[in-house]
Amino acid sequence: MSRPSWFQRFLLPGFAFKAVVIGGGYATGREIAEYFVPSGPWGGLLAMALATLIWSVVCVVTFLFARATGSEDYRTFFRNLLGPLWVAFEAAYVIFIILILAVYGAAAGAIGAAMFGWPPIVGILCLMLGIAGVATFGNKAVESLFKYASYFLYAVYAAFVGLALGHFGDRIAGGFALPFESDGWAVAGTTYASYNLIAAVVILPVLRHLTSSRDAIVAGILAGPLAIIPAALFFTCMMAYYPQVGAEVLPSDFLLRMLGIPILHGVFQLMIFAALLESGTGGVHAINERIAGVLTERRKRDFSPAGRLAVTGFLLVGSIFIADRFGLVALIAKGYRGLAWMLLITYVVPLMTWGLWRLWTGRAVRVAAA
Repeated sequence: MSRPSWFQRFLLPGFAFKAVVIGGGYATGREIAEYFVPSGPWGGLLAMALATLIWSVVCVVTFLFARATGSEDYRTFFRNLLGPLWVAFEAAYVIFIILILAVYGAAAGAIGAAMFGWPPIVGILCLMLGIAGVATFGNKAVESLFKYASYFLYAVYAAFVGLALGHFGDRIAGGFALPFESDGWAVAGTTYASYNLIAAVVILPVLRHLTSSRDAIVAGILAGPLAIIPAALFFTCMMAYYPQVGAEVLPSDFLLRMLGIPILHGVFQLMIFAALLESGTGGVHAINERIAGVLTERRKRDFSPAGRLAVTGFLLVGSIFIADRFGLVALIAKGYRGLAWMLLITYVVPLMTWGLWRLWTGRAVRVAAA
């Protein structure tokens, strides 16, 4: 078996982490406006720096614990971290995935309607088919998506920033010339970081390429910056129209209208769709790998593509159609934050106390199969 490449060891975990974090809210700028714009230009950047630090620290500990315990899926990870209480995380995670996929579906439907005049169901189906098409073929297909979609995403953001600087760079400079607003940036950065830390567990399948604790540390440190760079670039451009841009429902559309370049507008919408595809696939793939781990452990066989497709289809139909039908999308604002707290309690607190102590004392070893 060939040695994993430097990309697989050091960059792929960060690309995967970014893929799960980005979603529709980050890609459209709505989350950036919600969490960072209220702190002002410099306060927003400080909040992002704090979020980056938190992500990197938790990713380092997560990656080290996963490698020490041989955990390549969230079930194995939490059996090792929480023992019999691991099911508490799974219950929260499955509900979490249903909710976020419902939101992603709604966003994809809106993109299709905005770009092509399609009924929302067409955009939803395109996203469903895209997620199913990638998730069905397991780790290699998912990793390829993370890799090439990331290249596309970074390229689009780079082009956007370059054009924005050329069109209203003086306004951006004016925004950053405003007095520093010190209130709220620490809370904003901590809240946003905590909200997205679940991504470190979702991407456990890609950690199989790590060859040492050093790999885990380097990959974890890089994960934070790789995830925040597009947001920081976009936030910088948003400061051209600070503070009014913070009130925009879709800041990306607002700035693209200010630029007045239709082709960039279309490419940016495709990038948002790619971000939805990455995030949705990452969440579904984590569940597929959890099932694959059980099949390997108990029945000594692989999880077939047909089985992966069936599970993916069930999750997508259940989340995108049933959730929307019964109004769960409208409850996201309440349910999503509640689930985020559940995930914080079942993951971050145990990991950064009990898990870190076990790593420090050399007691982080894989538990016997149940």
